[in-house]
Amino acid sequence: MPEDFEDEDLTSVNFAGKDLSGKNLAGKDLTGVDLNEARLSGADLSRADLNAANLSYADLTGADLTGANLTNTNLPGANLTEANLTGANLLNADLDLARLLNANLTGANLAGASLSYTVLMGANLAGANLADADLTSANLIETALIGANLTGANLTGFPAVCLRDADLTGANLTHANLAGATLDNTKLTGANLTGADLSGANDYYYALQEEDWSSGIDLTGANLAEANLFGAFLTGANLAGADLTDADLTRADLTGADLTGADLTGAELKSADLSGASLTGVVGADLTGAILE
Repeated sequence: MPEDFEDEDLTSVNFAGKDLSGKNLAGKDLTGVDLNEARLSGADLSRADLNAANLSYADLTGADLTGANLTNTNLPGANLTEANLTGANLLNADLDLARLLNANLTGANLAGASLSYTVLMGANLAGANLADADLTSANLIETALIGANLTGANLTGFPAVCLRDADLTGANLTHANLAGATLDNTKLTGANLTGADLSGANDYYYALQEEDWSSGIDLTGANLAEANLFGAFLTGANLAGADLTDADLTRADLTGADLTGADLTGAELKSADLSGASLTGVVGADLTGAILE
């Protein structure tokens, strides 16, 4: 098989199980092509059209998929470790059980994509569009999601979605579902969490492992208006200047949290534990029924 495919029509070729490691497929039309279990490590697929292609369990380790069209592409179980997907279009793609360790997805479009049980540890998703994406039980440890759009995204599941040491600075999490998510040392500075569901965040892991998984979470200036934080473990969280208007903090653990200058107008704080919390300059708080010592 030649190193390059400059003048070949590949749309009817069956590449299932083939070794295409290091091949130059840049800009090629691979629409609907079967690449199931193909070996594409180090291959150049930049700007390639892989719309509706089958890349199930394919090895794309270190592959260049910069600007590639992966709309409706099947990638379940694919290995995309350290792959470059900068600016790639993964609209409605199936990435369930895929491995994207240290992959570069800067500015990629993953709107509506399925990423259930996907490993994104250490991946760069800065500026990526994950609106309405399904991230059920995804591993997002140390993942960079700076400025990412996670509007309406699903980050629930069993085991819980893990966002330990993830950076969501300036991310848009409007109406995202993070119920039960692990937020240990997660950075959410300036994030927009309007209408987000953080109910029971860290609750399962906290009960199971008897650890405080919420310590160090940074929600400085975050927009948590109308957020569901029922029973959330936010021990020692930094909520300075956060917008918590009309948020439900019933039974939330805010022990030692920094709420300096936070807006709690209309927030529900019944049975919320605010022992040792900093409430300097808090606006509109009704502390009736809250635990203050």
